[in-house]
Amino acid sequence: MIVPILILSAIFFAIAFIVNENNAKYLLSGYNTMSEVERQNFDIKSYIPFFRNFHFFLGFSLLIISILLLYFVNSDWSGIFLGTYPILAYVYFIWKSNQFAKNKSKKQNITTYIAMSVMFLLFVVIIYEFKSGLKDNEIIVDNKKIEITGEYGTEINISDLKSIELLDKLPEISSKTNGFALETIKKGFFRTVNDEKVKLLINSKKTPIILLITNDNQKIYYSSKDKSNEEIYNEVKREIIKQ
Repeated sequence: MIVPILILSAIFFAIAFIVNENNAKYLLSGYNTMSEVERQNFDIKSYIPFFRNFHFFLGFSLLIISILLLYFVNSDWSGIFLGTYPILAYVYFIWKSNQFAKNKSKKQNITTYIAMSVMFLLFVVIIYEFKSGLKDNEIIVDNKKIEITGEYGTEINISDLKSIELLDKLPEISSKTNGFALETIKKGFFRTVNDEKVKLLINSKKTPIILLITNDNQKIYYSSKDKSNEEIYNEVKREIIKQ
């Protein structure tokens, strides 16, 4: 997690110092598409110091708070902050940037509010995804089927289950194809280093990990956040025997 924190912070620091008044018409998004008349109506001399200070503060605060969360809370909350804080910061940035136009037109104001709304909506969607992803998946055995609830959950008929076992660790994962992933939480479809497609419903770093294999050889790796994986495994085995 420390590497993404350092990279993203470095990007914001770099943005703060790369753009200046001389190269703004080439590098500054929005300003580089303005006509000469529109540029004369924009206070670029005052804007550049604001632009620099904003990105420097964003990079510095992102670095410090993310590291504090990483070492004093946990890596997952650090990842959540890393993924949401810049979006919320840019809502403020867009609003503040519009104030540097000397004679704002109605169209400019509408464009600003639309951009802010889109960024805020993106923030809300990401927060919702994080909230759903953080909720523990539960295994329920009932009516001759195994149900795994929650994000990327699934149902398996007991007759379609080839085996269930406990493993000491996950296979080495190379990439995510469709899913949700933080440092300790991984849900959805992933590929292993052996190019095998697997489904992960990993809610914590708890071991051993439960592996369910269906008759069509789909592998589902599961780990609970709230309960002992050994207890869940034994409960499922007992229910399967009853069925």
